[in-house]
Amino acid sequence: MAVDTSFFLREKTGQAIESLKRGVWIYLLLLIFEGALRKWFLPRLAAPLLVVRDPLAIWMLFVAWKHGIFKLNWYIRAMITVSAISLFTTLIVGHRNIVVAAFGARILILHWPLMFLIGRVLERKDLIQMGKVWLLVSIPMLLLIMLQFYSPQSALINRGVGGDVAGAGFSGALGYYRPPGTFSFTTGNAQFFSVTGMFVAYFWLEKTNINRFVLMGASVALLAAIPFSISRTLTFQVILTGGFALLAIYRKPKYWARTAIVGAGLFFTLVFLNKFEFFQNATAALTVRYDSATEGEGGLEGVLGNRFLGGLLNALFSSNQPFFGYGMGMGTNAGAKLMMGNVDFFLIAEEDWARLVGEMGSLLGISVIVIRLRFCYKILTEGYKWLRENDMLPWILLSFAIYTVATGQWAQPTALGFSTLIGGWVIASLKGKETEEDQQAQ
Repeated sequence: MAVDTSFFLREKTGQAIESLKRGVWIYLLLLIFEGALRKWFLPRLAAPLLVVRDPLAIWMLFVAWKHGIFKLNWYIRAMITVSAISLFTTLIVGHRNIVVAAFGARILILHWPLMFLIGRVLERKDLIQMGKVWLLVSIPMLLLIMLQFYSPQSALINRGVGGDVAGAGFSGALGYYRPPGTFSFTTGNAQFFSVTGMFVAYFWLEKTNINRFVLMGASVALLAAIPFSISRTLTFQVILTGGFALLAIYRKPKYWARTAIVGAGLFFTLVFLNKFEFFQNATAALTVRYDSATEGEGGLEGVLGNRFLGGLLNALFSSNQPFFGYGMGMGTNAGAKLMMGNVDFFLIAEEDWARLVGEMGSLLGISVIVIRLRFCYKILTEGYKWLRENDMLPWILLSFAIYTVATGQWAQPTALGFSTLIGGWVIASLKGKETEEDQQAQ
């Protein structure tokens, strides 16, 4: 007699999906606290911990493949194909260092597919729960960066990667350094609070079961983090998220009154904070940092052109590299260190698009850029479609995802982690509101 095994197969698949969801949670926690491990708790393991999320990514992709949980779509197949060709040319006509090449290839072969897997296994209730935890963490994170801001670089709280006593802070203004928080570098802190701004906007606008004291605390943390981070990137990202939120509000007049109340509350909170000297010092440092950096980059046009468009023109029209580039991984800091020893500059380029073209050559590098842009166009149009259906979550997530997925500096592992996670969140959110009742029950 034939035995129906479909139930057992479904049960195993369900168990695998739950395991993968736990994997996403581990990925999130490692993203936030990997720098803390490398600086304070396991400084002797700082080098291997740089890629601590890679084994997790390999395991998650293997489990998904084993259980047939998600298929290779066009974006994944195209990216893997381009990466494989570039890996081959790297070992034949490029720098020929297999370790450096593998470090560069893992960006596109591991973390890009993982982004789609995250979107496949997560549900809306998972996104909401992660958002709540994120806001809760943002409050002590603010206290940490305030302590780092006012502490000397020699203090334990400011130790660098591997326990470097020179400090992890980066040049700021008025004698203050940009604090990294729990991250290895200050960009991680800016991206963390960019995500915080995204969730703050969403939870204020949508009726969701969240602790209001946590939401208010996270809102204050976001406002205070902007000057204490001394980060123009965070400032612009918060403005961008605000712009996305305003467009969403414009389409839903019922939110106007709530938005006015929240806006007034945030404004008076900012006025109140500015009465204290500790906040005034941070604001002054951010203002000086903005003015000096903007002037050095040729005004606002230079900032937008060079910093926020990712060196597009340089990437597209540079002819100073071989047809197949110098080889994958050479433009990363880790790759440069493996090839040249300790270096304090980028061997190819700081902007990611220029790095891709320099590593992979014009044809393959621009192919990767086009794949990223095509994906971003797809999720942007889908997100706007859901906004028109009164689903705000994908649209708010896109306020950060569009920039970081399209032009993010993936050579830096923390930035790569943020792009992978937020890209997966957007894909998951585009499933719609079919689990909204479950979310409200949490």
